[in-house]
Amino acid sequence: MPLLDQLQKDLVTAMKAKEEMRLSTIRMIKTAIQKAAVVDPSKPLTEADEQQILKSLVKQRIDSADMFRKGGREDAALKEEAEKLMIEAYLPAAASEADIDAAIAAAIAETGATTAKQMGLVMKSVQAKLAGKTVDGRSLSEKIKAKLA
Repeated sequence: MPLLDQLQKDLVTAMKAKEEMRLSTIRMIKTAIQKAAVVDPSKPLTEADEQQILKSLVKQRIDSADMFRKGGREDAALKEEAEKLMIEAYLPAAASEADIDAAIAAAIAETGATTAKQMGLVMKSVQAKLAGKTVDGRSLSEKIKAKLA
């Protein structure tokens, strides 16, 4: 089922159940996707584009939660984290640690990388191997750096 159709269905369900938090989060996701579609109406959004939008929304929630915590606003940070969890529900399953480690090992062997200078090649290869799965770029980068150091 296309993402916008799923969002519309979930929006109706949230309205009927009077789940205000879920309702506002779904509306935010829908708005972000529709806004991206309006930018270039001649080119329809692909599933990958939609996933990229969702990933950026998740990253925004993580950053906002961190900033709220630094400002001493735990209540707002918890709200951001709750929204993050709801957004992540629309993303594909995250890659497991074993999958990530196997992809890194295969990419290092494939590219022959031995130094941190070659990290970009390994990163691209790992991302290609884990296509379709959600992976945190920051932690992936740290793992690759640790293996190449």
